[in-house]
Amino acid sequence: MKKHIEIIEPDNFEPENHFYPKALNSQLHSMISHFFNLGQERIIERYSHLNPQVDKDVLKLVLNYQCKHFHWGGSDLFYVTTEKGNRKMVILETNSCPSGQKSMPPRSDSDEYRGYKFLIENSFLPALKRRRLPKGALAVIYDKNYLETSGYAATIADLTGEKVYLIPHFNEEERHTTFENGVMTIELTDKTKVPIRAAFRYVTQKPWNRIPPTSKTFIYNSTLVCLAGGRNKLLANKAYELYNSELAESGLKINVPETIKDVNKNEIPLWIKKFGGKAVIKNPYSNAGQGVFTITTEKELDAFMAGSYDYDQFIVQSLIGHYNWSSMSEHGKFFHIGTVPNRKGNIFIADLRVMVYSSPKGFSPCAIYARRARKPLETETPEDSWTVLGTNLSIKTAENQWDSDTSRLMLMDRKDFNMLGLGLDDLIEAYIQTILTIVAIDKMAQNLMNQKGQFRMKLFESLDNDKALLNEIMK
Repeated sequence: MKKHIEIIEPDNFEPENHFYPKALNSQLHSMISHFFNLGQERIIERYSHLNPQVDKDVLKLVLNYQCKHFHWGGSDLFYVTTEKGNRKMVILETNSCPSGQKSMPPRSDSDEYRGYKFLIENSFLPALKRRRLPKGALAVIYDKNYLETSGYAATIADLTGEKVYLIPHFNEEERHTTFENGVMTIELTDKTKVPIRAAFRYVTQKPWNRIPPTSKTFIYNSTLVCLAGGRNKLLANKAYELYNSELAESGLKINVPETIKDVNKNEIPLWIKKFGGKAVIKNPYSNAGQGVFTITTEKELDAFMAGSYDYDQFIVQSLIGHYNWSSMSEHGKFFHIGTVPNRKGNIFIADLRVMVYSSPKGFSPCAIYARRARKPLETETPEDSWTVLGTNLSIKTAENQWDSDTSRLMLMDRKDFNMLGLGLDDLIEAYIQTILTIVAIDKMAQNLMNQKGQFRMKLFESLDNDKALLNEIMK
């Protein structure tokens, strides 16, 4: 059934409506609090002290970079090591419009809005002031995660004193929006048409098929960001490579698993063999744990090859698991550090989500949480590797319908954080890695725009020649 547009009036933010019950009364771990209060200068000093090969001036420029397109994002990272104890934070992927606010403990007792207010007040609203916008209202558009999207709408309403339109915008459903001369316009139930001057976007499933890459309405973040890498793992990897080349002499680098790009389905067994029979196959344009296939056995590879998929191109990455069954890559063999053993002696793989935003004062952290896998790490190669390796909490129950396995959610509170075994320097490393990926994708997005502010489709096609994807992009 088609969901209706909601009108969110000011003074309607209620915390219980926008946070997981588990997070509602949680208390922030002291180390996370300390990290959030460090500030750029102390982070730069600490990181450059521990990494003397890093050019401090370049690091300062990176942390104070102001994004033109990629205003907020979140990276998923694995905490890994080698047999020689070389520990790293490795980027799995970076998402435009990521989740995270509903899982974040408050920074203080009076911190009612938590990360919602920090992001809207310090990033979204300043971005509006720097632009010439058409006349119109404010909106939040979404296709999942109502808990958070309604929180953003209520926060925007409270901070601006304006009503905000909360607009469902699902894939393959009747739409409330049109773009008229580049301006997003909505039609209400009484047939009134309302132009939108700016929209906060949480549209995650093929957003480019119903929102054009560029528009006169300011969209935070635009689908240009998704195509440039925020929801396109193929272009993200190319953006990382380009930015790593730019950073080569600075000592900074985005850490990613070894990645083979532009892979046709028929080629995949060859690349799996190259990684010793263990690898990760990704549909480059999916998210929320969809379209990711961990391969540790011939049976899992055969099951993948027997499937049919929406797109023509895949990426294949080295697999990080237990030391006994991780891929051997050009960087050596990395394996998961995992959680601190529980009372049964079980160690679980966990990832870390770090959400940041860009502001006139540079980058700031906004929210952090972690997720653990369903089953503990094993010394023997698992038969069902996803239950041991997969950490995503989203469960797709039907088209445009989602649930979440919050039993595996790990908060940054006094209880859960200790189980991750992370220290302050690990948090700083994850934060810097996240920022590097967002800068890389923002630079790619700039390259995909011409001087007239139009999307460079021919350049994009040369970088990502997937016909199925190209046919989806809204003109």
